[in-house]
Amino acid sequence: MTPVALITGITGQDGSYLAELLLAKGYIVHGMVRRSSAFNRFRIEHLRTDVSIYDKQLFLHYADLTDTTTLRRIMKRVRPHEMYHLAGQSHVGLSFEIPESTCEETAMATLSLLEICRDLDVPPKFYHASSSEVFGCPDQPVQNEATAFRPITPYGCAKVFATDLCRVYRQSHGLFACSGITYNHESVRRGENFVTRKIVDSALQISRGSGEVLELGNLDATRDWGYAPEYVEAMHLMLQQPQAEDYIIGTGVATTVRDFVRAAFECLGIAVEFSGAHAEEVGREVKSGRVLVKVNPRFFRPADPVSLLADPSKIRRMVGWSAQTKGVDVAKAMTEQAKLLGT
Repeated sequence: MTPVALITGITGQDGSYLAELLLAKGYIVHGMVRRSSAFNRFRIEHLRTDVSIYDKQLFLHYADLTDTTTLRRIMKRVRPHEMYHLAGQSHVGLSFEIPESTCEETAMATLSLLEICRDLDVPPKFYHASSSEVFGCPDQPVQNEATAFRPITPYGCAKVFATDLCRVYRQSHGLFACSGITYNHESVRRGENFVTRKIVDSALQISRGSGEVLELGNLDATRDWGYAPEYVEAMHLMLQQPQAEDYIIGTGVATTVRDFVRAAFECLGIAVEFSGAHAEEVGREVKSGRVLVKVNPRFFRPADPVSLLADPSKIRRMVGWSAQTKGVDVAKAMTEQAKLLGT
């Protein structure tokens, strides 16, 4: 039997890479896309315009996460064996500006999908894209699956609700529902409002003589940065296990924003030096002395996790997955690919 998968958020970074992975494995892939006045499908355009795939192995459906009736209708029609719930407002900083819609899309939509799965005669295996933001300011420097949730952003709070719901529906209703608690994972398909894309794009423009200055927030903030194409492999493997479990998906390597910046610029032959205090930090090109990077306090979040670092030992031991591209290597990979694409 040909496996059938349904992906919410198929036009996003993770959704596009996951669609490619599943299609390569012979799946029939259905994706939900939001109807709007402007199409935003550039990440899957190469699949949509492939006549050997589109409407044969890949199918798209209009849906909105707040429209439960349409979600239910699609689920009944498609009858997927696997469902990957990746959609929702995923910009952490933006969640302070639009907290209600963030919670509607991230928390309540997950509840609606779990209820629909529960009502199906044969519910699909359900993957929920959780986030390291559930830990917020953790009480331990390295987080694992037993670390207490302590969110400090509206996005993190919404993800805690959704992650706990998956556990409840797994334990109380017998659904194969699991959450991948993913740490930061990047690629050139990241949205332009994410800091990693901002760094890479600005570095590339500066290398071409744009004369711009890259303005950032806290350069000393650390993140566990991985590579998105590898993370979707973990998502797929989680649904192939004999029983549903929640897993940390991360690299176990902490990298500062400062080091990410340095790696991206050095990949383009530009050395960056840093000096000064946090809010007055300035980076200068060594030869010319021109300011390249500076801190702008307006990019500081109202609350920002100081250190989020994964312990991915469980997924490595039980699933056999481990990250191969980590930290500054992610910056290098993104920059090299951006150069090739000419972005």
